[in-house]
Amino acid sequence: MTAKKGPETHHVVPHQGGGWDVRRGGADRASGHFDTKQEAVDYAREVSRNQKTELRIHNQDGRIAQSDSHGGDPNPPRG
Repeated sequence: MTAKKGPETHHVVPHQGGGWDVRRGGADRASGHFDTKQEAVDYAREVSRNQKTELRIHNQDGRIAQSDSHGGDPNPPRG
Protein backbone atom coordinates (compact mmCIF):
# COMPACT_ATOMS: atom_id res chain seq x y z
CA MET A 1 0.00 0.00 0.00
CA THR A 2 1.27 3.48 -0.88
CA ALA A 3 1.60 6.13 1.82
CA LYS A 4 -0.86 8.97 1.27
CA LYS A 5 0.61 12.42 0.65
CA GLY A 6 -2.67 14.28 0.31
CA PRO A 7 -4.11 16.97 2.57
CA GLU A 8 -5.37 14.32 5.01
CA THR A 9 -1.79 13.72 6.20
CA HIS A 10 0.93 15.60 8.05
CA HIS A 11 4.61 14.76 7.69
CA VAL A 12 7.70 15.36 9.85
CA VAL A 13 10.55 15.62 7.34
CA PRO A 14 14.22 16.63 7.45
CA HIS A 15 14.96 20.13 6.15
CA GLN A 16 17.78 20.54 3.61
CA GLY A 17 19.41 23.33 5.59
CA GLY A 18 19.19 21.44 8.89
CA GLY A 19 16.44 20.89 11.40
CA TRP A 20 13.01 19.40 10.78
CA ASP A 21 9.84 20.60 9.06
CA VAL A 22 6.20 19.76 9.63
CA ARG A 23 4.26 19.76 6.36
CA ARG A 24 0.69 19.05 5.41
CA GLY A 25 0.56 16.46 2.63
CA GLY A 26 0.85 18.13 -0.78
CA ALA A 27 1.82 21.53 0.67
CA ASP A 28 4.66 23.58 -0.81
CA ARG A 29 5.59 25.27 2.47
CA ALA A 30 6.18 23.91 5.93
CA SER A 31 3.70 24.78 8.67
CA GLY A 32 6.56 24.70 11.18
CA HIS A 33 10.36 24.43 11.33
CA PHE A 34 12.18 23.06 14.38
CA ASP A 35 15.77 22.51 15.47
CA THR A 36 15.13 19.00 16.77
CA LYS A 37 13.08 16.10 15.48
CA GLN A 38 11.37 15.68 18.86
CA GLU A 39 10.12 19.29 18.82
CA ALA A 40 8.74 18.74 15.30
CA VAL A 41 7.07 15.45 16.30
CA ASP A 42 5.44 17.01 19.37
CA TYR A 43 4.05 19.89 17.31
CA ALA A 44 2.94 17.60 14.46
CA ARG A 45 1.10 15.25 16.83
CA GLU A 46 -0.85 18.13 18.31
CA VAL A 47 -1.78 19.49 14.87
CA SER A 48 -2.61 16.02 13.55
CA ARG A 49 -4.90 15.29 16.51
CA ASN A 50 -6.69 18.63 16.13
CA GLN A 51 -7.19 18.19 12.39
CA LYS A 52 -7.82 14.41 12.58
CA THR A 53 -5.16 13.50 10.01
CA GLU A 54 -2.65 10.71 9.56
CA LEU A 55 0.87 11.54 10.80
CA ARG A 56 3.97 10.26 8.98
CA ILE A 57 7.31 10.65 10.78
CA HIS A 58 10.30 10.35 8.45
CA ASN A 59 13.94 9.45 9.15
CA GLN A 60 16.87 11.62 8.10
CA ASP A 61 17.01 9.68 4.81
CA GLY A 62 13.37 10.59 4.07
CA ARG A 63 11.91 7.12 4.60
CA ILE A 64 8.83 6.79 6.82
CA ALA A 65 9.87 5.51 10.24
CA GLN A 66 6.54 5.75 12.07
CA SER A 67 2.89 6.44 11.35
CA ASP A 68 0.17 7.58 13.72
CA SER A 69 -3.54 7.71 13.00
CA HIS A 70 -5.53 10.57 14.49
CA GLY A 71 -8.63 10.06 12.42
CA GLY A 72 -9.38 9.03 8.89
CA ASP A 73 -7.81 5.60 9.41
CA PRO A 74 -8.84 3.48 6.40
CA ASN A 75 -8.57 0.29 8.53
CA PRO A 76 -9.70 1.16 12.07
CA PRO A 77 -9.39 -1.53 14.76
CA ARG A 78 -12.46 -3.62 15.45
CA GLY A 79 -14.66 -3.11 18.46
